[in-house]
Amino acid sequence: MIKVLVADDQPVVLRGFTAVLAAQPDIAVVGAASDGGEAVRLAHAERPDVALLDIRMPVMNGIDVARAVTDLGVKALMITTFDLDEYVYEALLAGASGFLLKDIRAEELAESVRIVARGDALLAPKVTRRLIAEFTGRRRATAATLLTPRESEVLQLIARGLSNSEIAAELVVTEHTVKTHVARLLSKLGLRDRTQAVIHAYETGLVRAGGRDPA
Repeated sequence: MIKVLVADDQPVVLRGFTAVLAAQPDIAVVGAASDGGEAVRLAHAERPDVALLDIRMPVMNGIDVARAVTDLGVKALMITTFDLDEYVYEALLAGASGFLLKDIRAEELAESVRIVARGDALLAPKVTRRLIAEFTGRRRATAATLLTPRESEVLQLIARGLSNSEIAAELVVTEHTVKTHVARLLSKLGLRDRTQAVIHAYETGLVRAGGRDPA
């Protein structure tokens, strides 16, 4: 069972998301919080696998909650009303595994929780890539000097939202080889996960939103 904590200060959203997730055979909702402080307390008490967090909450905002729960080993999945919420990029830097819009369909909500629970970042929606591109300065940094050409190629494909199996097909290698490349590039760049790898790719200019990647 995937243990989930839901936190949102809008009662209708909180009840709705809780009901949808509780109805899934493989998901157990272990807590529902209406503010950030309560969310952190419940995370300490229940140790959920995934915390579904509203970004804008009273007492403690979702970004600070994300930092607190990821330190416990809980994966944070952010909820926002707007697809270009300026706080989302900050949340990703704080360790969140991705974000959802509040108008998400029920089946997509449950599947998003499963994706994050198994350790993948929720990067496929085009809005995520657009937001990351909008709020990064594309600093030229370490990727070009630290990574091998193949690792740089893998990082570019991660930033485009491809899964390990899709990257393997693209490069005509095994999925195990891709996993090895991913682990090495994360280690070399000092990154926590695929979400931070995507941010790094945009920040360093390895990938450019809406344009061609550097040669």
